[in-house]
Amino acid sequence: MDIIAKLAEELKIRKGQAEAAVKLIDEGNTIPFISRYRKEATGSLNDEVLRNLYDRLNYLRNLEEKKEQVLSSIEEQGKLTEELRQQILAAETLVVVEDLYRPYRPKRRTRATIAKEKGLEPLANLILLQMVNRPLEQEAEAFLDAEKEVNTVEEAIAGAMDILAESISDEADYRKYIRDTTMKAGKIVSVAKDPEAESVYEMYYEFEEGVAKLAGYRILALNRGEAEKFLTVKIEAPTEQILGYLEKKVISRDNPYTTPVLKAVVEDSYKRLIAPAIEREIRNELTERAEDGAIKVFGRNLEQLLMQPPIAGRVVLGWDPAFRTGCKLAVVDPTGKVLDTTVIYPTAPQNKVAEAKAVLKKLIQKYDISLISVGNGTASRESEMVIVDLLKEIPKPVQYVIVNEAGASVYSASKLATEEFPNFDVGQRSAASIARRLQDPLAELVKIDPKSIGVGQYQHDMNQKKLSEALGGVVEDCVNKVGVDLNTASASLLEYISGISKVIAKNIVAYREENGRFLTRAQLLKVAKLGPKAYEQCAGFMRISDGSNPLDATSVHPESYEAAKQLLKRLGFTPEDIKKGSLKGISRKIHDYKKLAAELGVGEITLRDMVKELEKPARDPRDEMPKPILRTDVLEMKDLTPGMILKGTVRNVIDFGAFVDIGVHQDGLVHISQICDRYIKHPLEAVSVGDIVEVKVLSVDLAKKRIQLTMKL
Repeated sequence: MDIIAKLAEELKIRKGQAEAAVKLIDEGNTIPFISRYRKEATGSLNDEVLRNLYDRLNYLRNLEEKKEQVLSSIEEQGKLTEELRQQILAAETLVVVEDLYRPYRPKRRTRATIAKEKGLEPLANLILLQMVNRPLEQEAEAFLDAEKEVNTVEEAIAGAMDILAESISDEADYRKYIRDTTMKAGKIVSVAKDPEAESVYEMYYEFEEGVAKLAGYRILALNRGEAEKFLTVKIEAPTEQILGYLEKKVISRDNPYTTPVLKAVVEDSYKRLIAPAIEREIRNELTERAEDGAIKVFGRNLEQLLMQPPIAGRVVLGWDPAFRTGCKLAVVDPTGKVLDTTVIYPTAPQNKVAEAKAVLKKLIQKYDISLISVGNGTASRESEMVIVDLLKEIPKPVQYVIVNEAGASVYSASKLATEEFPNFDVGQRSAASIARRLQDPLAELVKIDPKSIGVGQYQHDMNQKKLSEALGGVVEDCVNKVGVDLNTASASLLEYISGISKVIAKNIVAYREENGRFLTRAQLLKVAKLGPKAYEQCAGFMRISDGSNPLDATSVHPESYEAAKQLLKRLGFTPEDIKKGSLKGISRKIHDYKKLAAELGVGEITLRDMVKELEKPARDPRDEMPKPILRTDVLEMKDLTPGMILKGTVRNVIDFGAFVDIGVHQDGLVHISQICDRYIKHPLEAVSVGDIVEVKVLSVDLAKKRIQLTMKL
């Protein structure tokens, strides 16, 4: 198979682009590096296309490897025909290769192999020829053999039927037809193990739907209901149609002695050998497809969450709400340094509201706090009431934000948090993390395993390796899109930078602690284990503000510094002008990019990127994202009435809709049909996590804590 041609066709890119990307990947370049600094070679393929290409490249290479193994195994058995070789080489999926290999795969002992050992294969062939002109019992007498334990004609015929059933089940073309037919016309059916039991799976207690139509989230829900022993799930195939097809294939002439036997063989082969395997394969394939879809949604949600704009330059009070153990507070300065921590008890059972307010007023006064970041967990509602009351009592303008605290408890109990805050308890660490999530969501959220951030569905039921790799890729792309400050970034942030491993990230921090600030990017080469290849991959994503070379503060790669200096010189500037921000509008001075790029010895795309970067050095792509809603007043669920129009933040997007935080502590659901006026296949076509949206309340169910919203105003 021509892998390059296949990739180009699947991803709808040119063959040259696919070839260049594969070559760069094989040379050990990372996806963010290729996407940002090798646009000339790949024709500007973005990181999403490159990641898809990388996944498919691995799959297709594994497929080729599998074909090699299968061919050599069949060849060793002396059974490889030219036709079979061509079929195997032409196979486009692992399933097809497995089907073709099935008859030659070393088998454990089956009923058919035992019958062959008893010498019954010639009788099976006789039945299959369908030429006999006397009852099979008479033909079978010749095969009776006490030594081989064939004592009756019935045993001989049964053994021959086993051999035929297995050979039918080994036929690749039959399996392909049966699999396709079951996929197209089969139904998935689920029933309750105990119809009286209460569970979240009640809608699946009597459920059936076409296999071809089944939505991904339903597949994952059925799997979970089955695993938790609430449901029995099975696939109902169009059995009549399949048996009819097999009979047509196997029965070539109407023979009164063999036809009834072959009909029984076909039914046994299908029901005992083929159907259970096909059902397993189809359920696996459905699950894999559903997982891939869910992982994609999870990835998109995670990206939106990580790319939320930072709120810079403010002292933030992080508030981790709780009842019995009190609310933990942490005051964090604009650089993320913790200035103070304490505990207050304004919630039940202590209800020391006045005392808590006095502590808060002192803290706000002492540290000039202008923003409170409240976690959305237990007792968050009650904490919010206290805060709103307090804000009315103080002259200074202070705002608050409810922050999604998913994963904060995972982080605060982690080894990483213990290293970062050795003298804090879990609550203090959690409060500090909640404050920092507002100041720089990306820098804080990279410390948490992406699976624990809670913006997906069914994440615990998925292939964990696949999920981790996909989410790790999302985090890597986000961190590299934004870039990091080499002198302040934590090891957790640095390890996501292109070319940097966990070990090197720790070495960078250690080098910084020992030798003080980095003054140039080139100093990175002095860090233990960071060689020229890692330097090439990471340098462009590391920023140094106030270093000795102004270009180190931009995303211009060191390999292009010479060209950048030449460019500035031609336009009448020096690198010092980068710091002053006096390069705005230089793009208007360039009339022929192609000619200038050739003179500077760089590609035209690289030149355009360089000019864009010099005009707005180290611009943060997050600035274009919607800012979080800052509140000063509170709403309760009982305050909501149908028809009310509110502003909210999209917290999670799933297959059938989006959950929106409207400030009442119970996210409302906007069903997919209520997101917009046009038809959409998936909510992500219209909304993303972090979007600020206007919604209208449709209905409120206080008992079930359910809010139905619409975005169709």
